[in-house]
Amino acid sequence: MDLYIDYMNLSDLKHIKNILNTDFDDFWNYSVFKDELTSKNSTYFVVKDKGNKILGFAGIKIILDEAEIMNIVTKKTCRNQGIGKLLLDRLILEAKNKNVRKINLEVNENNTIAIHLYEKFGFSRDGERKNYYNNKKAILMSKILEK
Repeated sequence: MDLYIDYMNLSDLKHIKNILNTDFDDFWNYSVFKDELTSKNSTYFVVKDKGNKILGFAGIKIILDEAEIMNIVTKKTCRNQGIGKLLLDRLILEAKNKNVRKINLEVNENNTIAIHLYEKFGFSRDGERKNYYNNKKAILMSKILEK
């Protein structure tokens, strides 16, 4: 599969607006996502195929020398094809390029595939938040970036 990663823009968001909740995951509504996408502290990336179809996206918010991974989302029909890995790689590169020293994230305790991916990339478990995801715990994870 020929894939490429690019910066996400409002045109990309408008393109997937009507399929956000059906083809991806029900995580944010369009207006919340639009606000996040246009925030000066946030950077979003999109993975597209050679037909320019959006297969996944991810965002990171950087404040001073720390970053928060806001989301990594893959189209439901395209999961387990390495798209999440591509996006996580790109988010880490973006953080390093902006002199971030630490990346934080929260992940649903039931999302074992994502937890395994983060651990494979060197993220460690730092704690948890109870009742964060519809009565499910969030696992708090972080990664210290090397200079």
